[in-house]
Amino acid sequence: MPAMLRTLAQKMGLIAHSFSGGIHPEMHKLSDDKAIETVKLASMLILPMKQHIGTPCSALVSVGDHVLRGQKIAKSEGYLSVPVHASTSGRVLKIEESPIAHPSGMGMPSVFIEADGDDQSDHSLAAIPDWQNTDPTLLRERARMCGLAGLGGAAFPTFIKLVQDKRFPIETVILNGIECEPYLTNDHRLMVEKASEILDGMAIIMHMVGTTSGIIAIEDNKADAATAMRDALSSKEGMDDVQVHVLPTRYPQGSEKQLIYSLTGHEVPAGKLPMHIGVLCQNVGTCKALHDAVILGQPLTERIVTLSGDALPQPANLNVRLGTPIRSLFERQGLVDFNGIQIVHGGPMMGERLRHPDIPVIKSTSGILALGQQAIAAAHSAEDPCIRCGHCSEVCPASLVPNLLADFCRSDQTEKAESYQLFDCIECGCCSYVCPSNIPLVHYFRYGKGQVSMQRREQSFAEASRHRSEGRDVRLQRELDEKAARRSRVRRTHAPKAEATPDSVTAAPAAATTADKTASSAEKTVAVDQTSPEEKK
Repeated sequence: MPAMLRTLAQKMGLIAHSFSGGIHPEMHKLSDDKAIETVKLASMLILPMKQHIGTPCSALVSVGDHVLRGQKIAKSEGYLSVPVHASTSGRVLKIEESPIAHPSGMGMPSVFIEADGDDQSDHSLAAIPDWQNTDPTLLRERARMCGLAGLGGAAFPTFIKLVQDKRFPIETVILNGIECEPYLTNDHRLMVEKASEILDGMAIIMHMVGTTSGIIAIEDNKADAATAMRDALSSKEGMDDVQVHVLPTRYPQGSEKQLIYSLTGHEVPAGKLPMHIGVLCQNVGTCKALHDAVILGQPLTERIVTLSGDALPQPANLNVRLGTPIRSLFERQGLVDFNGIQIVHGGPMMGERLRHPDIPVIKSTSGILALGQQAIAAAHSAEDPCIRCGHCSEVCPASLVPNLLADFCRSDQTEKAESYQLFDCIECGCCSYVCPSNIPLVHYFRYGKGQVSMQRREQSFAEASRHRSEGRDVRLQRELDEKAARRSRVRRTHAPKAEATPDSVTAAPAAATTADKTASSAEKTVAVDQTSPEEKK
């Protein structure tokens, strides 16, 4: 249905609220019936110092140190950051730069831990079973200390979203179980197998933000997950105002702003956050991690990862320790030869292409895909000129004009791109998916955002330099004025007195004699003036 007709029908109450645009790609849920398996502990774990959006961490350990599972090995630097913890016990073998999940193959300082096989845990964090009577501020600090970051793929530090702001009270907590990316099934299996723990994490969040209303959002291609969540919800006390909503399957339904509109009919304004309209959205995996952090006292050291793709012999959902090399996971599932295979970190729509499998699993690793030549050829056909068909505008969930945005970004017209709301783009890939000319529109948007960000950094640096230069000029002038004032005071205080000359010495007695004579005459005059009239006669 065209966007205008859908909006009109929604306003008339003929259909439920649904975000504009979106697509229906082949979902390829090859592992949706695969139970979660625990992976054998790797002999070497590689833990990058940045596994979240924000500032990288700095290492707290040195080469040769012995660490325990759950021990903090890197501290956060700045507000937008969370610490990193050891995934097992062992010895720190080295600390050096290692490749991470990035298309460029760039590296990041990482801690290499040689597992000792004992897998001993650090018990310095006590469990908080009575979280209902615990100050929300302490629970929020626990989320930060345990290194929680969004496990839906964005890896945004969780504790920042859990703040209770009286200016913007949270009315509804939304549990995001959509998982609309093709191939990925880790959240699906987590809801089927760990529904009770997920609901405990959701209840903790509701206690922290001060609300009792919640919505669990699941797409209709996960009927067993919806059943499991409903069954678990029926046995939970204090969650009577929480409901399970099953939504039609459509990509990108799991995007935060689109999901909020589908469930509530309220739009998050541009440049604002869901909290500004009284909504908090969290992923099901993050809620499970919050349960472990609060009720069990366990930092984030593992996560569920989907291994799938048309080139993988055995798709699976695996419980993996952070830092486990991806190559070992592929080998476990029967993939050894990587010639002609494209590896994708995340989902096929918004994931990142990797140059090789020698990178570790991190907090944002929701899935790892091995795609064959056919999938690669379909996704990377030769780019043709735009035919102005308008398909990209029809499917854009943010109601943008992708073809014009791409032209502006391609020609470095960043000001025009910003005026067309470039930063409202969520990089979902819908426009690239439907483009008949095979234009990699999202790549141009990422390039444009990078250029704008670089220009902003340069402007900020230039402005800071100008302020420093002006401050230096003011300081130097003030110092010059102070020196001049001090010299003036010194001259007035210590200036030499004029020396007496012979003429001035001779003239002085003469002047004194003249003054004496004048004074004597004046005294005589006064004496005469004081004689009475009778005496004068």
